[in-house]
Amino acid sequence: MQEDDGPKKIESPIILHGDQSTAYRDPAILYHNRVFYLFYSLVEIENDGYIFSYTAYSTSSDLLNWTLPHKLTPRDQSLNFSSPGNVIYFRQEWLLCLQAYPRPGYTVDQIPRYGDQTSRIFIMRSIDLVNWSKPEILLVKGPQVREEEMGRMIDPYLVQDKDQSELWWCFYKQNGVSLSSSTDLENWTYRGNYPCGENVCVLVEDNQYILFHSPSNGIGIKRSTDLVNWHDWGQLVTLGQKDWPWAHGRITAGTVVDLRQLEGVEKYLMFYHGSGPETEKIHFDNHASIGIAWSQNLLDWSWPGQR
Repeated sequence: MQEDDGPKKIESPIILHGDQSTAYRDPAILYHNRVFYLFYSLVEIENDGYIFSYTAYSTSSDLLNWTLPHKLTPRDQSLNFSSPGNVIYFRQEWLLCLQAYPRPGYTVDQIPRYGDQTSRIFIMRSIDLVNWSKPEILLVKGPQVREEEMGRMIDPYLVQDKDQSELWWCFYKQNGVSLSSSTDLENWTYRGNYPCGENVCVLVEDNQYILFHSPSNGIGIKRSTDLVNWHDWGQLVTLGQKDWPWAHGRITAGTVVDLRQLEGVEKYLMFYHGSGPETEKIHFDNHASIGIAWSQNLLDWSWPGQR
């Protein structure tokens, strides 16, 4: 297979490269005013073995050169704000959704240990995409369900309804994927759940919802016209994993943006993370890297250096 003519001059599929003490996970992408904003989970193993998670971002004007990580959230194992889902523009401000992933007392000898039962989902606000407010919890189960009774939930993603512009949906990982709706992003109604992988990303195209999700490995795609009946679409996306030691353990957390109208890109771009060479039972909090791929049709994907 010949490499598809994607964004020029990108030589490696890796955008941000993890190492023994660093993981880059769960990307979210926004293109605004000729700048790519890449938000992600930044996991750092400190010299004493304690592990901290952050939401951070890097920017680029060309997809080649990226700024060093800028942390948006505090160093606090009881919060570990991470897994940014996406950024939307709502009522004259930017909103970033993300999770709290508490792992108090977490050290390298416990890898992997996941966020505890107090994991919840939040939003942060910004006017300029640089300065962000403190995270505010999303009470997506509605006013009658107290925060401590909402249950563990992670990996949020916000989507505007395709038919009613005033209506918004929040997808999040709980019992598969759960859905809640709101018109003001403050008062929510729980709308149910269905079987699905994690790290959901949703596009609205051709009067339907196209959902990307992560099962145990790879990125699956589903389609729906009503958010109730979902159908698998295409094949599981694993890109060049078989040739990539850095992603042998898992490819996951694909997020897709439509930049077909942007000169010099003219494709859908996918950002994702790969872990390896070991599985995430070993390389969960280190050796995770964020990669890039592109497509014309969301089914056939290409990447830098493809043979």
